[in-house]
Amino acid sequence: MPEPQDGSRTRRSPRRRQAPAAAALAAATFAAFTFASGCAGPPKDGGTDGESYRLSAGTPAAVGELDSFTWAVYAEPPTLDYVSAFDYPQNTVLSNVCESLMRWTPQLTLAPGLAEKASNPDPTTWVYDLRPGVRFHDGRVMTAEDVVYSLGRQMNPDNAAAWAQQFQNVSSVTVTGPLQVTVKLTQPDSQFNQYMATAAGVVASKAGIEAAGRDYGTSGGLACTGPFELGDWNKGQSVELRRFDGYWGQKAKSAKAVFRFLTDPSARVNAMLSGEADGGYLIPTESYGRLRGSGSGTLYFGEGLSTVNVNVTTMQGVLGDLRVRQALSLALDRTGFVRTGLGGAGHVTGSLTSRAAWAGAPEEVRREAFEGLTPTAPDIERAKALIKEAGATGKTLTVATSPIGQDVSVLATAVQSAGAKIGLDVRLKTIAPNAFTALFTDPQAREGVDLFPETYYDSITDPLDLLANFRTGAFQNFASFSDPAYDDLVKKAVNASDPAERFAITAHLQQIASDQLLWIPVAEWPTAVFLNKRITGAPTTIAYMYYPWAADVGAAR
Repeated sequence: MPEPQDGSRTRRSPRRRQAPAAAALAAATFAAFTFASGCAGPPKDGGTDGESYRLSAGTPAAVGELDSFTWAVYAEPPTLDYVSAFDYPQNTVLSNVCESLMRWTPQLTLAPGLAEKASNPDPTTWVYDLRPGVRFHDGRVMTAEDVVYSLGRQMNPDNAAAWAQQFQNVSSVTVTGPLQVTVKLTQPDSQFNQYMATAAGVVASKAGIEAAGRDYGTSGGLACTGPFELGDWNKGQSVELRRFDGYWGQKAKSAKAVFRFLTDPSARVNAMLSGEADGGYLIPTESYGRLRGSGSGTLYFGEGLSTVNVNVTTMQGVLGDLRVRQALSLALDRTGFVRTGLGGAGHVTGSLTSRAAWAGAPEEVRREAFEGLTPTAPDIERAKALIKEAGATGKTLTVATSPIGQDVSVLATAVQSAGAKIGLDVRLKTIAPNAFTALFTDPQAREGVDLFPETYYDSITDPLDLLANFRTGAFQNFASFSDPAYDDLVKKAVNASDPAERFAITAHLQQIASDQLLWIPVAEWPTAVFLNKRITGAPTTIAYMYYPWAADVGAAR
């Protein structure tokens, strides 16, 4: 990826994604931040159009095995190389093939992965003791050298890794025993170990990667250890995963998982209704009601750690004036967007971070973090006055849209409508689903685009995951916001070993990002998954991005 590689990734709409010291949030239970009252994520029941939704901790466990199941995804992964796994299609598949040192569980807590133990003997050292006898899909046994090589690929600037920011404080990764790797940091990093549960911590075979050469991730095997191995990849159509019988853990309940690439939202839904696909995540929001009433399966909602925002890609033009950004925000019909764009499953927010991401924070800090944020009620007259004060009446802005799903197209149209109400000429630029994620990786793709809809999900249960994006030079800091004071606060938060101290600093960062409207917050959005009557077992939470969820999918009866 061009541009500095010290920032976070995003995902689909593009949709996108850290962790306090392992102890604090790793101990938090799913119930603690999903169903606690007041300050714990989307409500159990929600919706603004009379419909309701309820967050489910999971789906019923499978009662038997399957020969295969088929899963609908909205786009074909451009690569399955773990260093580039920054978006939904890649991670939805890759999480079942490649494993990391640590594991994000379906309850969004931290657990051992390929490392059976992680210890932190001093603030700048992490020691990983590896599981013995773990085999790669080619039969080779995992070694400490494979771990050093795999993490080294993330740190190699030639690879332009999407996860490079997570290694910015790493000074060395070395073999310190037959099954032991030690990571030395240049400074304390409260989040490093939790990122080892994401694609940043993936371990693949050194020999396998070197043998594949430049083709690694686009053809052949992935040289990983997961419950599935990569099978046939029919470009433009589907990718097949086969159960790996040499897996070290619990074997997959299905002998095969087939991922079908269905870029048209209607085609995805029709495939699920007809049984051509057994299920899928990222359900087109306009189809919630249709799927609920079909009788062919069940639509579940779970914790998403996701917020829907309007990403500001440049401050060189009219958006460089804070008053213009404030005016657009004040003119947005967030309630209408939740009702139409999210199918009523979600709720309006003035926060860039989800409430569930603050689960580990003291109650007082959680309250402070959400006080006085971006107003969510429309105020057209005030917005018009701000545009006039800024001398922006009649100015042109371009917002990207895509037929990925109604959530994207409706939000883009809502921005256009907001602009029209206050004297801005907002134009839409339609981008194909397969090309939409290029907005996050290619500066040329963002040329001529001022704004685009983005659903950001945290890769770890910590609001700093999102707020670190506004550091100078961060990967998703597309508008090139730069404030030394903000940078210093991010550094202090990362260095803070005390969770309460870190969250207090992060709350200050949230206030700054809100005051500056670095992105325009719109709504919180739960994870949605549809399963037909044939299958069950898939997690309902956003953990599917890094947890081998397909191994849990089996026969419903």
